Amino acid sequence: MTEKVHITGLSRDELAELAESFGEPRYRATQVFKAVHERRLRSFDEITDLPKKFRAKLEEAADISRLTVESKYVSTDGTRRYLMKTADNYPVETVYIPSENRDTICFSSQSGCPLKCDFCLTAKLGLLRNLTAGEIVEQVIIVLNDVYGVGEETPHGTNLVGMGAGEPFLNFENLINALKIMSDEDGLFIVPNRVTVSTAGIVPRIYDLANLVERPHLAISLSAPNDEMRDKLMPINKKWDIKEVMTAAKEFEASLRRGERFTFEYVMLGGVNDRDEDALELARLIERYQLKRVKINLIPHNGAEQLDYSTSTEERVERFKKLLESRGVDAYVRQPRGRDIYAACGQLAAKAA
Repeated sequence: MTEKVHITGLSRDELAELAESFGEPRYRATQVFKAVHERRLRSFDEITDLPKKFRAKLEEAADISRLTVESKYVSTDGTRRYLMKTADNYPVETVYIPSENRDTICFSSQSGCPLKCDFCLTAKLGLLRNLTAGEIVEQVIIVLNDVYGVGEETPHGTNLVGMGAGEPFLNFENLINALKIMSDEDGLFIVPNRVTVSTAGIVPRIYDLANLVERPHLAISLSAPNDEMRDKLMPINKKWDIKEVMTAAKEFEASLRRGERFTFEYVMLGGVNDRDEDALELARLIERYQLKRVKINLIPHNGAEQLDYSTSTEERVERFKKLLESRGVDAYVRQPRGRDIYAACGQLAAKAA
């Protein structure tokens, strides 16, 4: 038996080819695409503007939904964490973060993660598998339907961050295909300017992203000002060290359009990488590569009993920020969201309670 196709991960052209293979006109592809992405319908039975025979053929050959929500957790600050399962029973986590002027959905690109960052709970899972483009897109559809209702418009649009479980740049093709599908104006219409993708420093893909015309914003997880420290915190540094990451960042900066910037993320670990000398060394690193269009996001570590790290104090984070700013580096503190439900940065470990 031929495996069913997940149409949520098909482009408009691919849907047109599928429709033609069933003897249907190409315009049926737009009907299906709009039903799945703009109206966010979750079954073929709901697409009542399609002929019954065509719906029956689709039902036999394709799926709209491949993810199921196992659990939903709601934080005291309004953040929601969704623990989903794939059709082959792998965990997928997605986080919804509301704020006054925008909503953000943090999606996963992999089930688990292979990178073994020492301060991250997701690393404890290891890599289970890459998610397909359809599974990436479907996370966003599930969250929007839960928050607003099936097919209802969002009041002020949606921002996406590829900062959930996994290393997005180790699933680059599926990631980019998913973002293209979500940017379609007849679908979710979440354009690249509203998307940020974070990498731990997969250097070849940073160059690939620089060469894309339509692309998301880039965030690079740095979290250390030197190789000795980063080797321990982020073992991927042994493959692509800070010099290679910074050289790629410089190349990426050269590709930025007017008004664009990119980000270095720096997880603040109490007594480890948050000292005055660390801040000054980080500032010198930025200066050495003459990076002018970068900002630093300081992320207080979201501690857990399974990890041998503590969170930097608010005073230490603020001191670190001020030291960077004194050297002309733009720095911001990311406020933790959803810590109480294991939804914050570095906490996604498929916890069921």
